[in-house]
Amino acid sequence: MADRLAPGVHALWPNVAVVVQQGAEEGPSALVQAGIHGDEIGGVHALQEMLEDGLAPLAGRLLVVPVMNPPAYRAQTRAAPGGLDLNRCFPGDPDHERDELRLAARFMGLIEAERPALVATLHESHKRYDPAVTPSFGQTLVYGVEPCPPLLERVVTDLNDNVRSLAERWATQRYPVATSSTEVIVDRFGCVGTCVETWMGFDLSRRVAMQREVVERLLERVGMPLHYRGRGRLPA
Repeated sequence: MADRLAPGVHALWPNVAVVVQQGAEEGPSALVQAGIHGDEIGGVHALQEMLEDGLAPLAGRLLVVPVMNPPAYRAQTRAAPGGLDLNRCFPGDPDHERDELRLAARFMGLIEAERPALVATLHESHKRYDPAVTPSFGQTLVYGVEPCPPLLERVVTDLNDNVRSLAERWATQRYPVATSSTEVIVDRFGCVGTCVETWMGFDLSRRVAMQREVVERLLERVGMPLHYRGRGRLPA
């Protein structure tokens, strides 16, 4: 098994950054990623803003991957131009000719070394969740196991205590996808995993704010209190 990463910024792939932060107190580990689909930008902006504001755990170990699929994010498309859907490439193949399958294998190696208690993947959806419409994901915490992890139910309750309108109300939704990063990780390592889906019917600024709140509440509920050290500044 590979060694865990030291605190700091690492390259999972030539252009995929992993930010590793260690709290002062012992606690769980968690990994949050965004931008696995390049046209779902709310989560990318949320994680970038949180890091710029000095996000840090008071306890435990936090790994953040702000942009999992940089070529797709630059193109603002689900997959990189001419590429594969990265979120259908897991567990990957380290010797495959396609970048996405090699990156997926590298990411699984990171998870194996870190063994996080929580993995959250930030997504967005064009469809607001409706139990009568399959598929529809917006405003849900998606999971692939039964029963629903209690942590996700508690986070949804927290979120719904703070919504601005009925359209913002959250729900949990079981929707397993066998080759998605979250599904494969949960199946292999037994952690809590979820895909966070905000509805694209809201303005980007509101989606970013909701993504931030979901990440904060997930981490708090898993036992990782957070603080912000103030917006980062270049040295004089």
